[in-house]
Amino acid sequence: MEFLTPLIGLYAAAAAVPLLLLLYFLKLKRQEMLVSSTLLWKRAVQDLQVNAPFQKLRRNLLLLLQLLALATILLALAGPVLSLQRGPGRRYVLLIDRSASMNATDVKPTRLEAAKKEAKVLIESMRSGSSLSWRDQSDHAMVIAFDERASVVCSFTSDKRQLMARIDAIEPTDGVSRLAEAVTVARAFAQSSGGETNGGSGQKPAQLVLFSDGRIADLDGIVVGAEELVFHRVGQTGDNVGVTAMSARRSYERPEEVEVFASIENFGTEPVTRDVQLSINGNVQAVRSITVPACERESGDKPFRPGQTTLNWSLSHGQGGVLEVRQLGGDALSCDDAAWSVLDPPKKLSVLLVTQGNPVLESALRACPVATLDPCTPAGFDTLDPAAFAARQQYDVVVLDNHVPAQLPPCRYLIFGPPPGKIDVNSPRELENQLIVDWRAQHPVLQYVNMTNLFAARSHCLELPRDAEVLAEFNESPAVALLHRRGGTFVLVNFDILQSNWPFEPGFVLFCYNALSYLGAQAGGQRQHERAVGEPITVENATADEAFTVTCPGGGKVDVKADPGGTVRFPGTNRVGVYAVEAADQPRQSFAVNLLEPQESRIEPQEKIELAGVAVSAQGQGVQRANVPLWPLLTLAALLFVCIEWLAYNLKMRI
Repeated sequence: MEFLTPLIGLYAAAAAVPLLLLLYFLKLKRQEMLVSSTLLWKRAVQDLQVNAPFQKLRRNLLLLLQLLALATILLALAGPVLSLQRGPGRRYVLLIDRSASMNATDVKPTRLEAAKKEAKVLIESMRSGSSLSWRDQSDHAMVIAFDERASVVCSFTSDKRQLMARIDAIEPTDGVSRLAEAVTVARAFAQSSGGETNGGSGQKPAQLVLFSDGRIADLDGIVVGAEELVFHRVGQTGDNVGVTAMSARRSYERPEEVEVFASIENFGTEPVTRDVQLSINGNVQAVRSITVPACERESGDKPFRPGQTTLNWSLSHGQGGVLEVRQLGGDALSCDDAAWSVLDPPKKLSVLLVTQGNPVLESALRACPVATLDPCTPAGFDTLDPAAFAARQQYDVVVLDNHVPAQLPPCRYLIFGPPPGKIDVNSPRELENQLIVDWRAQHPVLQYVNMTNLFAARSHCLELPRDAEVLAEFNESPAVALLHRRGGTFVLVNFDILQSNWPFEPGFVLFCYNALSYLGAQAGGQRQHERAVGEPITVENATADEAFTVTCPGGGKVDVKADPGGTVRFPGTNRVGVYAVEAADQPRQSFAVNLLEPQESRIEPQEKIELAGVAVSAQGQGVQRANVPLWPLLTLAALLFVCIEWLAYNLKMRI
């Protein structure tokens, strides 16, 4: 047996026991009265003969019962616990999953709260290092909460109150569940010997205790020993319907037309009928009723496949706004019931063409749906003020035709011919008679572009930095590359199109179309407004130390400041929804954070998890108390003694 709070019991005893005894030492103060005879007051006269304020303590049943009741109350305050464990103290690492699937409400109130409750039962069962403990050693534990990233909630300690308070402070997120980082952190802490690890090297390895529903994405890459990990499963049902894909884009030819796509998946065993709602800025545009088939269960070599239904909408919206696709049926997981997309106002690109005269390239660019195409001579471009050019933001894309400028204003560039300087690209020599040997047909810049017959009589050899993307290759050098430098995006084509047969190929105009679309999206398109859970929101081109306010989906507001470089960074995107960033002299910007992860939408709890070939089965029942708290029994005993004392007092008064 051990005591959790012995000092509280000692302090209370030091105050209460003397006060109780003092009541029995004190004499009753009597009022002096004159009477004619003392024969009837003989016993009272004996008391009056003693003048001292205290009397001799006599044997008293009431005092004994009161002392017993007080003693049991004081013992209860000391927090006695009967330990049922044997052996030396142990160390535990509690791994608590706080990912999106742990927000499911099939276990009330949520799976995460149920996991935290079980973790606290384990903490209560630990042996404490009390000075009045019957054992010399105590158990220690640390707590790690994880989703896609691991966070140390509490390092190794035997303080149960601290451990429970830190467990209560764990907040849910809508992120993906990944365990590898949490296991790595746990082992790093377990191997280091601290002041509270009871000697360190002579101890057994720390026990990893996992509280999760088992929906973890990276189990195959985690290696654990056969007895190293204990898995406590949380959750009951797998029925869930969620939005697993959503996109919205404007037609390039008709910018006021918007195409919306969504995929609804059913992870339950029965078909379900749902109403799916499309809204813009909270205004409902359409509602469709769909039936989503049941999932196909995993059996043998046949993998699990959720039931799926896809939806398409076409609507006309000539302004910006926030699109929302929501399935209206209730289920256990709410964070995947909706997805959002931020729609920018329709805009056609403004393009500056820097050339000495290239009618072929100019004709191809004019065939693309651009708002303006302004030709400019190389000499005229070199005389521009870079700061004024960047401040006006007059052009979305600059096309350089066989020209190496002396300076590059911040912008998006499509470059034909030699690469410009100061972007970490070298061209040591020229090449002749080059043929395309490979290209990335799935990249947006080369999508649907056939480069099989492309031939360049003269080209430039490109030496690219490591972070550059090679989109197409000649037999001796990259032919088309993508690079991000100096706050801009560069699409490099290493040859003069007039020295090739490309203008005679249908794919040339399509390449110009794709390249302008891609670079235009970098200038402020929809892609910059969508984030995955946990991906930070960034806003560029702010003033140093400028104050911004971020409004979160739940309505909370967070104040952030721009760094000295003029970049605002907000990392707290742990919940799905729409975040708004605004400042006094800046327009309001919206960012959509979506889950869109089938792994998290499949909420069926796992009976066992496979970690690099080692199967770990879930415990058959929840965490059981290894220690028995005795304060409830002592409280009942105190109540019993008080009742007996009351009965004895009443019997004495009657006699």
